[in-house]
Amino acid sequence: MRRGRPGALPRGGGTPAHGRRALGEERALTSVGAGHERADDVDAGQTEPAAAAAVEEHGEVSRLWHITLSVSGAEAPIADVRRALEKLAHDHPFLLTSRYANDHAEIRYWEEARDLHDAAAVALRLWGEHRRTAKLPPWEIVGLEVIDRETYHHRIAEGYGPLPATPVGVHPF
Repeated sequence: MRRGRPGALPRGGGTPAHGRRALGEERALTSVGAGHERADDVDAGQTEPAAAAAVEEHGEVSRLWHITLSVSGAEAPIADVRRALEKLAHDHPFLLTSRYANDHAEIRYWEEARDLHDAAAVALRLWGEHRRTAKLPPWEIVGLEVIDRETYHHRIAEGYGPLPATPVGVHPF
């Protein structure tokens, strides 16, 4: 599973993905198949949605999901909370924005997963798995929102949700 900030440079260099597409144009996701049933076995005459549906039947398509994870608990020193969230963001550059106070925090990021269930499972493990390494407060997860890319962009277009220009990084509420 590849994790990265949408539009970020690929590891091998190159140009940002958003630089090659028109604003609002969706990027087609491709997948490498295993075995004899592969994405390129689909008839060349099929339309792109039909080809994508055929590939999805074989469980090979992953999608981008926008995750908002909310945690809360006993008060902790604000400097320690900030330092822990910065460490988490440094260790995992897929994190877009973290907002925090001394008793709660919210993390937003993109996750690549096959379906909503997989994206939610990874998101629910994030805080606990990195509690020790990033020295995160012993807070519990109190909220989780997982939405697909299309829904996220639809909300932004309608004026709901966080603006895409929300500064990337770790910020107080």
